[in-house]
Amino acid sequence: MGEAKPGDWIQCDETGKAMLSRVLSGRPFIIPVPPLHRVPLRLGNVVEISGPSNSAKSQVLVQAVVHFILPKEWGGIHVGGMESKAVFFDLDCRFDVLRLSQILTHRITETCGSIGQIAFDKLFHDCMSRFLYVRCYSSSEFLSSLKELSYQIQRKDETVGTGLRLLLIDSVGSFHWIDRSNQLRGLCKGKNISSQSFQEAIVHELHELLLLQPLLVLATKASLFRTETPNEYQRSISNCTGDRNLLFREYMPVVWQSFVTHRIQLNPSDEFLSNGSEPIWSYTSEWLQPSVSMKDRFIVRDDGIFLT
Repeated sequence: MGEAKPGDWIQCDETGKAMLSRVLSGRPFIIPVPPLHRVPLRLGNVVEISGPSNSAKSQVLVQAVVHFILPKEWGGIHVGGMESKAVFFDLDCRFDVLRLSQILTHRITETCGSIGQIAFDKLFHDCMSRFLYVRCYSSSEFLSSLKELSYQIQRKDETVGTGLRLLLIDSVGSFHWIDRSNQLRGLCKGKNISSQSFQEAIVHELHELLLLQPLLVLATKASLFRTETPNEYQRSISNCTGDRNLLFREYMPVVWQSFVTHRIQLNPSDEFLSNGSEPIWSYTSEWLQPSVSMKDRFIVRDDGIFLT
């Protein structure tokens, strides 16, 4: 060590091409489905999908699930999926498994064509076996489920331990107001029950989970709009139906805000496309973090989400 020259510490030991190849092979970029396609994502990113009610937030999650659980190829046919496992934490208790089955069926039929029923059933079963569903009714159940997931990954359980690449939360603020109400009741009864401590524990468990197993995290969040300027933290966004600015209040704690790496805002639109006798309503998406000047407009059909 004493005979080493100072120049040896700064000597180049790999080319830029070799460095990029090493970094991208460890955590490669993921080509997400619309409307998440504008920003390159990779394992370890935490994406917050916010928007008011009926803005297709849950539909985006279902579309992402189908993309991840589909195989890369099957029977010599390029399918284009991620061939990975996905775990869905349903905090709103409104997940529609029939909608997932519908989109998955359309994708299999579209890519594989008219395969036999036996082959279709096998492929469908293989895809659904990569999908894990967890329903939680409180923050404590959600926290316990995250701890159990970490334990199963550490044990390399066959159900969860290998191949998990996507974690979805619908919706991350579902228990916020319940926890605040319980906190007030606890103070009245002389108990110290803090909603902030719940959120800190959940974010800490998610952070430890990402260190243990690199995952792409997609979390929906309902937006609370305000017409008056509050004293609290707020953001200004462009309304999809015009240039009028709307303010919405950030009600999630700072510990969650700092944990999120990407943010996208979804909004319903007054415009629709004609599909025979039934109109197809459209939606807009806008990246807030990182900021992207271009907005996308998309529709939700029986076979998934499509840009217009």
